[in-house]
Amino acid sequence: MLRVAVVGSGPSGVYTAQSLVQQDPEVRVDVLDRLPAPYGLVRYGVAPDHEKIKSLQQNLRTVLEHERVRFLGGIRIGRGPGELPVARLRELYHAVVYCVGAATDRHLGIPGEELPGSWSATEFVSWYSAHPDAVDDGFVQGARSAVVIGVGNVAVDVARMLARGPTELSPTDMPQAALTALSASRVTDIHMVGRRGPSQARFTTKELRELGSLPDTRVVVDEAELTVDPAYADPSALPAVQRRNVEALRTWAALPATDATRRIRLRFFRRPVELLAAGDRVGAVRFERTAPDGNGGVTGTGRYEDIEAQLVLRSVGYRGVPLDGLPFDEALGTVPHLAGRVLRAGRPAVGEYVAGWIKRGPTGVIGTNRPCAKETATSLLADAAVLVRRERTEDPLTALHAEGFRPVGWTGWQAIERAEAELGATLGRSTVKLPDWESLMAAARAEGASDVTPLPGA
Repeated sequence: MLRVAVVGSGPSGVYTAQSLVQQDPEVRVDVLDRLPAPYGLVRYGVAPDHEKIKSLQQNLRTVLEHERVRFLGGIRIGRGPGELPVARLRELYHAVVYCVGAATDRHLGIPGEELPGSWSATEFVSWYSAHPDAVDDGFVQGARSAVVIGVGNVAVDVARMLARGPTELSPTDMPQAALTALSASRVTDIHMVGRRGPSQARFTTKELRELGSLPDTRVVVDEAELTVDPAYADPSALPAVQRRNVEALRTWAALPATDATRRIRLRFFRRPVELLAAGDRVGAVRFERTAPDGNGGVTGTGRYEDIEAQLVLRSVGYRGVPLDGLPFDEALGTVPHLAGRVLRAGRPAVGEYVAGWIKRGPTGVIGTNRPCAKETATSLLADAAVLVRRERTEDPLTALHAEGFRPVGWTGWQAIERAEAELGATLGRSTVKLPDWESLMAAARAEGASDVTPLPGA
């Protein structure tokens, strides 16, 4: 009987578990996560007002409730105190699949980036999504103008959340502190700025068009900036998404001005070069205007523009981080692999695999993780005859308990869900997320979360 540990309970990890149990009728899978709550970025990255995408949790739940799959939350992998070393994990299971995502964000590398008021979009998203590691440092307090650097879907998300009012945010599962802060926000101007043109923006059309349906909010587009893009005049040769994006922007550029309270300004061909201080905080962003270089990129023009901002959110991509005990490609921010098999010194390491962003980089949408996970699961099962030669008779959970680990099991997660529903009811809202480690663990432990059910055949 093959025992597999999957590290990470986001989409890539859950899809890997699903593919394993679908392809092998006897495999047993433990899905480990350092958080006591499953679902990864579906819980802590998808915007709270995107209920349709968040409903994907129900599909992931079905997998984690499979009779041969077990959720073990609150298990940190690493070499520090209270952490489970990679080497020990390999001793407990026939195989380990690492699905740890891309845990950090890219930096701009420009002067002033560390000024108070300058954040990554990741930090802002974690705050309004109630990630227990998030900090509440008054993101919107005192801000009138915000600059979002980047033109992808995450940039659209944070711009939209800055423009939402309490009427739209109250029905979500946003933590109460974030709801209170955003409801009191005085941000009226939101600038979303990209260094290239509209035909090269990374957002999807559905996400982009949502900006045009926000109450009391006007989307402002300067057609003079759009026409710098060679593809703007005739977008017919563009891929479908980019063509529709240009068409949406063209529509907004032609609309008359309105008296909306908030404005989302979409800016193109501007490259950030410095964050300027106002007192001890950020006060503006200096951009260099760019122009197409004829090779798909842009070049600087030597002309500059300052945009006022008391809040700056950079949304320029994610990056994987090394996991102690695993090889890591610093240039790519991924673990070297061959069809999901971890490569050590250029050769596949027996029993070690990767899936998701740590495997391929931060690309694609949630559904992209399905074929990625299937490839890895197929490679693992093809190696099964070699893997099972290393006898593993003891349930790994027994060893974890003996070594002082108290994983949060599925009953613990269900207790967290109930606590969040009860919190919402007391606040006159629907479900409201618990925002910190203390409240999450208190809810989980209140109902015997360490009593994890043994898997069949264990």
